[in-house]
Amino acid sequence: MLNGQIVETPTVWRNQAVKNLSRLALFLFWPALALVAWGELTPHPPPVFAHVWDKALHFTAYFGLAGLAAVMLRSWRAAAWAVLGLIVLGGMLEILQGFTGRDPDVLDEVANTLGAISGALAGWGVVWLLMARPLVEGAAPD
Repeated sequence: MLNGQIVETPTVWRNQAVKNLSRLALFLFWPALALVAWGELTPHPPPVFAHVWDKALHFTAYFGLAGLAAVMLRSWRAAAWAVLGLIVLGGMLEILQGFTGRDPDVLDEVANTLGAISGALAGWGVVWLLMARPLVEGAAPD
């Protein structure tokens, strides 16, 4: 307390920022997951993506999903399980593509996997940076 006012410390601010970011990631994750599943299973993808390399689309989609999951869960172990789940989901969606008139591709699953791992690392990096403490005691406050 300073002059009768409650002063928030950088740690309190960081914890609140991580909590708010986690809520936002939770809000965005499920619609993003539905959009990715629809995009992989639709027989005729939207023409806006016709000139984009499909491996880049797969990588980007799973990068985003895993990044959101890592931020949402805020735990490295839980994020690792989420990445594993996303990789399995990607494989299942690739198999199901064969039943929708599209060709399943192993390289799409490789792109999914690389995107999921990279996205989780990036998402966890954001959480880690927000929660990082000063390395030196008495370091300048934020």
